[in-house]
Amino acid sequence: MTTTNRTVLESLIDTVHDSIEGYRKAADIANAPHIKQAFTEQMGRRQQTLDTLNNELVRVGGELVTKGTLTGQLHRMWTSITDLFGTDDKTAVERVEEGEDYLAKKFEEALEHTDLDAQTRSVIQQAHAEIKQGERLADRLSNQTEGAFGQR
Repeated sequence: MTTTNRTVLESLIDTVHDSIEGYRKAADIANAPHIKQAFTEQMGRRQQTLDTLNNELVRVGGELVTKGTLTGQLHRMWTSITDLFGTDDKTAVERVEEGEDYLAKKFEEALEHTDLDAQTRSVIQQAHAEIKQGERLADRLSNQTEGAFGQR
C-alpha cells in the first residue's frame, strides 16, 4: 500500500509542479489584467495543493518533490503557450484549459487505485477538488475570451 501511495503521489506532484509553471508562463504572457490576476491567483492555490500533496508524500515515507517533470505531456502543453503562441490571451486560456483537463483526468485516474490508504485517498480527493476549481476557472476565462474575441 505504501509503495502505491508514494508512486501515485509522486506522479501527481510532478504534474502539479508543471501546472504551476504553466500558470506562471500564462500570467507572464497574458495581456488582460483580469486574466493575469486569475492565473496568478490560481498559481497560488495550486502551490497550496502541491504543498499538501508533498506533505502527504513525506508522511507515507517518500521524499519531498521539488520540481516537476521535464518531458511530460502537461509540461509540453504549458511550454507551448509561449513557444507557439506568443501573447494571445485567447490561445493562452485555451492551453490552460487543456492543461486543466489533463490534470483533472490524471487525478481521477489516481483515485481509481483501490489500494490507497484512507488518508492518502482523502488528500488526493481534496487536491482533486482544487483541480476541478481550476478547470472551472479555465472554462469561465475561455467563455470570456470567446465573447471578447468573437466581437471583433
